[in-house]
Amino acid sequence: MLYHPKIVQWKEEGKTIVFTNGVFDILHVGHVTYLQEARELGDVLVVGLNADSSVKRLNKGPERPINDEQSRKKVLEALRCVDEVIIFDEDTPLSLIMNIRPNIVVKGGDYNAHVTDRHDPRYVVGSQEVKKWGGHAYVIAFVQGYSTTNIVKKLRE
Repeated sequence: MLYHPKIVQWKEEGKTIVFTNGVFDILHVGHVTYLQEARELGDVLVVGLNADSSVKRLNKGPERPINDEQSRKKVLEALRCVDEVIIFDEDTPLSLIMNIRPNIVVKGGDYNAHVTDRHDPRYVVGSQEVKKWGGHAYVIAFVQGYSTTNIVKKLRE
């Protein structure tokens, strides 16, 4: 059962819903470019945001996330290309994807939309499910030279 009123409305209006997810800890030009390109694939962009506890389980480093989930959510919501941000606490966004049933699921350049092995680190979570209901999975190339890890490293130097 879909629990989010905006998404219910968008579906009733026949809008193409694009979904992506991530940590988006220290927002940089790579994130913004990625989110803009994702938004261009449909009518609305829904971002699944990793909760602080799920970021810790991703082993991004002991200091991560640098910004708490509510701060990261507020920053994402301020972007024109983002229509909705939903925080999720699971290790993957699969249950959120199953609930929203987006038309399109998108990930960044280290993923591969054609990989079907769920254990492969390049697998786009939810891609098989979205394809089963007639949707698509896409991978958007990284903007080279930008990553939160590199920003943290630079700050330490």
